[in-house]
Amino acid sequence: MARNVGVLISGRGSNLQALIDARDRGELGGVIAVVISNVETAAGLDRARRAGIPTVVRDHRGRTREDYDDELVTVLRERGVELVCLAGFMRLLSPVFIRAFPGRILNVHPALLPAFPGLDAQEQAFEHGVKVSGATVHLVDEGLDSGPIVAQEAVPVRSDDTAESLTARILEAEHRIYPRAVRLLLEGRCRVEGRRVVVEGE
Repeated sequence: MARNVGVLISGRGSNLQALIDARDRGELGGVIAVVISNVETAAGLDRARRAGIPTVVRDHRGRTREDYDDELVTVLRERGVELVCLAGFMRLLSPVFIRAFPGRILNVHPALLPAFPGLDAQEQAFEHGVKVSGATVHLVDEGLDSGPIVAQEAVPVRSDDTAESLTARILEAEHRIYPRAVRLLLEGRCRVEGRRVVVEGE
């Protein structure tokens, strides 16, 4: 029986598209049961609809974070979601949400964590003059981009890079590693030992 994935978005949904493409190739290891956005005009909603995936819009404005997150949990549970994927969801999750899906929330971040957490990670890396940046998929905990790391891919910083060109190459890395990380979780191949994620068969 296929396992259900829920995806949360706020914008264009390029990482959502990477998950959809992996699903279409039979490489995701599960079914995308619902895409939820807090922004009614998010372009990612159109991607989901074109792919035949149910969409839900829930506006967060004027609500407490806990009340809003409680509603999201209800929507996801109604659809039998086992794994939650954040794909450009521009809201910090409250403990209400995180404790509802312990060890079952994934996020993709455009840096080699623990370096450059938070917003504008690619620009931070570029401005710091690092020689290598990259992308990270991690489990979500109650800290900021601080959960155990499932997958990473390094992206060299070229001498002729701009912040924009580096961002574009990091995004390509995100699209490669996010679907693989989802599959590892859905297949039950990840075991958390302290801060380390041990992947069976690797």
